[in-house]
Amino acid sequence: MTNGQSPWSRVEGVVALVDGLAATDFWWARLRREAEAVLGKEPALASLVLSTILGQSSLEGALMQRLASRIAGTLPIDLLRVIFLETAEESAEIGRALRLDLAALVDRDPATASALDALLYFKGFHAVQTHRIAHRLWLKGRRDLALYLADRSAEMFQVEIHPAVRIGGGMFLDHATGVSIGETAEIGDNVSMLQGVVLGASEAPGETVDGRRHPRVGHGVLIGAGAKLLGPIAIGHCSRIGAGSVVTQSVPANTTVAGVPARIVGTAGCAEPSKTMDQMVFDVGL
Repeated sequence: MTNGQSPWSRVEGVVALVDGLAATDFWWARLRREAEAVLGKEPALASLVLSTILGQSSLEGALMQRLASRIAGTLPIDLLRVIFLETAEESAEIGRALRLDLAALVDRDPATASALDALLYFKGFHAVQTHRIAHRLWLKGRRDLALYLADRSAEMFQVEIHPAVRIGGGMFLDHATGVSIGETAEIGDNVSMLQGVVLGASEAPGETVDGRRHPRVGHGVLIGAGAKLLGPIAIGHCSRIGAGSVVTQSVPANTTVAGVPARIVGTAGCAEPSKTMDQMVFDVGL
């Protein structure tokens, strides 16, 4: 700073303005503390930290600012941010899922040093949050805008999720590059998947179950890197899909499947595989 003033002192008024709000939201309060620390250590990031975190009044505001700045494309950033905020205000589920997703990432990813890392930089987290907004817009009938957001997300984050897909809270996409999730897929709570995962349709013409062409994934499931799940199959709660597997048959709950084609090789190895993030299957004898 040319006047010798620290980045923190320059924004003290802004921080004081929203301190009361931050105190009522654990994740928002934590993000602000982490942002203040970064501001003191790395002045080069002052503009990013101020505009995205310290200049906002809520976690939703911070997220929507960051997402809009990353995926706006041909749309004005301010317009997209307003649309995002309005959409979040209409659906309390978006804010609830945001906090569950953030908690999941911080809990399950050893490469994450802070919640701030996730909100500012992690494309898997950004892809999931963009999808949640696109999904809400899809349900409201604003399908063109929903598809635009899905397209921008695929371009920016290398993650393709159709806006119609229903995803539960606590979703964690680790690394995320190459993930593709088709229109009629359904994903339960507390699911973790790694890069290269595909939830695709069967090649058999007209093969559907309850109108689904794509897999239904239960809660607590871990899907390893590069796994392909194809057709209207059901993946049972708290099961584990080995890396690189090709799954074309339904998987019972609390089991591990692996191979091409995938077969049952043992139990899941723990109560909730999505939380342990253990892709290895040595515990079942392979």
